[in-house]
Parts: sequence; structure tokens; C-alpha cells
Amino acid sequence: KRAYLFLLFFGLLFFLPGLSSLPSTDRDESRFAQASKQMLETGNYVDIRFQEVPRYKKPIGIYWLQAAAVKVAGQPLEVVWPYRIPSILGALATVLLTCFFGRRFFNRRVGLLAGVLVASCLLLGVEARLAKTDAVLLATITAMQGLLGLLYLERHERLKGRWPLVLLFWLACGAGVLIKGPLPPVIALATILTLAVVDRQLRLLRTIRPLVGLSILAAMVLPWFIAIQNATGGEFMQKAIYEDFLPKLLAGQESHGAP
Repeated sequence: KRAYLFLLFFGLLFFLPGLSSLPSTDRDESRFAQASKQMLETGNYVDIRFQEVPRYKKPIGIYWLQAAAVKVAGQPLEVVWPYRIPSILGALATVLLTCFFGRRFFNRRVGLLAGVLVASCLLLGVEARLAKTDAVLLATITAMQGLLGLLYLERHERLKGRWPLVLLFWLACGAGVLIKGPLPPVIALATILTLAVVDRQLRLLRTIRPLVGLSILAAMVLPWFIAIQNATGGEFMQKAIYEDFLPKLLAGQESHGAP
């Protein structure tokens, strides 16, 4: 417990300064915050709009989190720092999860050191102060991959004892999909296939119970996806997958020099 309390304090020491005083410093941050602001103003929590233009680059998850944070903070909608609350919470969760899985995979010392290294990471410190998807996405993928690691280590144990891990793995995966689309399942699948090649068996794939898991994933994602597809006449899929996600896998986009 002391290690987690120390890391929580250490993370806040790194992430809090400037959270409320910095103006919007990234063009994407301004767009995410504005879209969440319009969601609060209109009461439409299905469609995503940036001013008068549809914003169908990312799923709904981050907008819901930002809208909830603004409501809890009770600040005027024009104040930017409440929109950053999910990001700083995602960064702190990443630090604590890294420590937890480091302790489980190795020992207490490794877990604490890993948490300190993540908390002091410059890029995570930047993302913790921006109202974007990346810090929250990192938290979901850290949880997903850590749970996958535990399932891999315990794949020979009784199924009954693994069910909580399986459930949490798919919940983390579903949360990641609501934040960033298909990226988390792609990462998990790549990990599973790599381990299958190394081990020359598919035991891990059977361990995560894909049929049950995909049902959980569908229950989390499909209700909003169907609603947005109906509201936009299928435009969301066209823009989010074919104009945003897939091009980024094939070439550099938006000033990035590589996929």
C-alpha cells in the first residue's frame, strides 16, 4: 500500500503542475474539448460535432469522460482544465497499474521502479495535461496487456480461478475500443499470435475465451455504434475507419513521418 501511495503522490507531483494554468496547447485538445462542450450544451451524447462539422475520428468514450468530468468539477464550460481530468486520471492509473503488474511478474522492487519510470516519462507528463485520448488509452491498454500477461502465466491453472482475469481483460479491451476504436484488440491479437508462434500452441487464445469475450465487447460497443450509424446514415464508419484509422496504418498522417 505504501508503494502505491508513494507513486500516487509522485505522479501528482509530475502531472498536476500547469493542469489548470496552461491554455489549450494542442490543436487536437481544443477540438476534443470543444466537441465535449457542445455535447454538454446540446444534451446529445450520441453524435459528435465540432462546431457545425461532424467529428468522426474517434469513438465516443473520451467525450463521455470529459463531459462527466466537467459536470463533476462544476466549472463553466469555457474553462479547459476540467476536460483534462480524464487524462491525468488515466496517467495515474497507468503508473499504478505498471507497479501492480511489475510486482506480480517480478517483485516489489521492480514494480516500484517501473512505476517511477513511467511517472517520470516526459511524453506521459505531456499527455496527462492534454484533453485527448492518449493517456486514457494507455491506461486501458496497460490493464489489458497486464491481464493478458497474468492469463499467460496462469494458463495451466484451473479455468474457474481465471474467470475474473478473463472478464477484466475483455472489459479493459472494450473500454479501449470506446476510446480509440480497434487499436486495443489489434495489439492484444498481435501479442497472442506472437506468443502462439513462440510456444507453438494456441492455449492462450483458448484461455481468454474469445466467444464469451467478443460477446462482452459487443455488449459494450454495439449499442452506441448502432446509434451513431443510424444517426449519421453510416457516415461514422466511413470517416472513422476508412478516412482516419486505416490511412494511419499505411502511411504518415497529420505531420507524422511514419505509420
